Amino acid sequence: MPGPSARGEEARAALALLESIPARGRAPKTGYRRDEFGRGWKDPDRNGCDSRNDILRRDLAATVVRADGCVVVSGILTDPYTGAVVEFVRGRDTSQRVQIDHVVPLSDAWQKGAQSWSAERRMEFANDPEELLAVSGAVNSAKGSGDAATWLPPNKQYRCEYTARQTRVKARYGLWMTPAEQDAIRRVLASC
Repeated sequence: MPGPSARGEEARAALALLESIPARGRAPKTGYRRDEFGRGWKDPDRNGCDSRNDILRRDLAATVVRADGCVVVSGILTDPYTGAVVEFVRGRDTSQRVQIDHVVPLSDAWQKGAQSWSAERRMEFANDPEELLAVSGAVNSAKGSGDAATWLPPNKQYRCEYTARQTRVKARYGLWMTPAEQDAIRRVLASC
């Protein structure tokens, strides 16, 4: 997590960027399916590892990786959304304790511009490292498809970074925000 000075700079940059994002209503969810963003995790950087494992290696500490150099079998997550420490162990009954969150939920992106994208653009978005974050499975489930107007991380110290990241992702991909979402993000960033 960045220090106070870096956090303030990041917030000011995100506030300026926020003003460039159009504000309008949410489009219907008609036609949305997770598969519209590609099936499974892809390898957009062509390093031989899928996005899920790239993010686990980036966000977990004390990782143990299979001999293939890609698949993370264990590690420790300090969940940015809650501050809780979560032990990750790959397995049918344990892998879901740590999930990869789409910081801008895919259904939210769909309703705010992504439905008009090509399949390739949606796949790129769903596997973009800036858009992905390892978090506790329980909090990711609680977040669902909420935008900043309806859901913010319980860890208040992470809200500046979270809303700045959402703003950068939405700006990069030309997604819009609802007025309530922009207001919520503006309030958070103004307090950083």
